[in-house]
Amino acid sequence: MNREALVETITREVLAALSTRFDMAETGEKVREVVANGADRVAFHGEAADVPLDVARYIDHTLLAADATADDIDLLCSEAEQYGFASVCINPTWVKRAAENLRGTKVPVCSVIGFPLGATTTEIKATEARKALRDGAREIDMVINVGALKSGDHELVYNDIVKVVDAAHETGAICKVILETALLTDEEKVIASALAKRAKADFVKTSTGFGPGGATVYDVALMRETVGPDMGVKASGGVRTAHDAEDMIAAGATRIGASAGVQIVGGSDGGHSDERY
Repeated sequence: MNREALVETITREVLAALSTRFDMAETGEKVREVVANGADRVAFHGEAADVPLDVARYIDHTLLAADATADDIDLLCSEAEQYGFASVCINPTWVKRAAENLRGTKVPVCSVIGFPLGATTTEIKATEARKALRDGAREIDMVINVGALKSGDHELVYNDIVKVVDAAHETGAICKVILETALLTDEEKVIASALAKRAKADFVKTSTGFGPGGATVYDVALMRETVGPDMGVKASGGVRTAHDAEDMIAAGATRIGASAGVQIVGGSDGGHSDERY
């Protein structure tokens, strides 16, 4: 079966399965119920069926604002070490500083590539990734070429992903692929997720935080269903509270991108709304 036929088959299967499990309007509470009942196709694929108590280890502590200062980056790193977050996620210009701040800790530096539009060329994305890796990044979050995907140019999207994945894997780093789900149809979300998996990316990720919408429980479940149990799924954009994070983890997320990490682990409903900040 050629790639296009395979993607079409996966799309039909995934959407049919999900439509029988829960309606798009249903809440994360329903998803957790499905998980608790041991559903095979929409499930939490982490260490246990229950949402973990230690949410901090799922969170990429994020600051991607254009006006972030050196002091802001220093504080972000300090908080990440204090709370045991999964990483700090920052723009490439700050990677060296963050890597120096976090030297000797267990918190890696994550940087974004082709961010936030995904419209730079494949060669530029690969070069940008390698520079961030040389500066000390251990994780890379790249944005797909959304326009190419929506034009049906799946080969370009795949090549774009694979070049950045290869750059990351050359140094043993992790690569996450940002789909910007709010701009995509369900079929396009499935296609993009399948292409990222084929390119051997480590994660698929919902959103940049700069698009028209962020992560939803439905999109996380759809992406999890598409990539299977072994690939990471990152929910980002609009994850503001511990309840939001728990919903995403229950739906299948294994990483959360949030600027409100301190508020989330502290049980507060405060904090910023998405990764713009």
